[in-house]
Amino acid sequence: MVIVEKMNVANIPLLHIVNQTDKNNKTPLVMFIHGFTSAKENNLHYAYYLAEKGIRVILPEALFHGERSKQFDSTELSMHFWKIVVNEIEELKTLKEYFEEQELIDSNRIGVAGTSMGGITTLGALTKYEWIKAAVSLMGSPCYTTLLKGQLYSLRQNGMEIPLSNEEIEKQILFLEKYDLSLQREKLNNRPLLFWHGERDDVVPFAPTYQFYKEIVPMYEQEPNKLKFIADPLADHKVSREGVLALVDWFEKYL
Repeated sequence: MVIVEKMNVANIPLLHIVNQTDKNNKTPLVMFIHGFTSAKENNLHYAYYLAEKGIRVILPEALFHGERSKQFDSTELSMHFWKIVVNEIEELKTLKEYFEEQELIDSNRIGVAGTSMGGITTLGALTKYEWIKAAVSLMGSPCYTTLLKGQLYSLRQNGMEIPLSNEEIEKQILFLEKYDLSLQREKLNNRPLLFWHGERDDVVPFAPTYQFYKEIVPMYEQEPNKLKFIADPLADHKVSREGVLALVDWFEKYL
């Protein structure tokens, strides 16, 4: 039987999902991050499938979302997008250390994954944490600075006033560079990485992520099975069942 437990760790609300038979054992761990304007509960199906495979899963609540909501409207929330992403990257360390202290996880078998904003967060986390052993990005992008510039352009095109000076924007770009995996690919260090992306995605552009994938293929020449990109020609910004099951298979294989 799969158990779903509501927890709060260092003021971070989360759901803890594990097979009852594995509850007190040291298991592999997957931290799964939800998307923008979503909530942790929306990804329980991923956690259920992973728990059935003997993997412990935590679904953290991102800043200003779900239980941590500040009642921002979508425009206000979008202005905090990168703050939310970077905060989530920092909080992954806190959560990992908590479950290590409880002696519930195998520190050599930790994976991170997420959808959309969660996929973006996952790819940024790979620049910071060597302890991530395998990762899955569903509709994410590693190109932080390119994404930010695209967001600003889109806002201007829609006639919205950006409450930042050019100097502040430049500072934000420089700050995000240290989390931008496309600028520091060597940090992948041959770790297993799976991408899933719909070719019709109109939220997180398909092309830059696929271009990044093509550019890192030579880095996996010795172990090509550790890198995979599933492109769905019919999908927009919604993960197909194929994508869900591919994620489960990936972590079963590499954790």
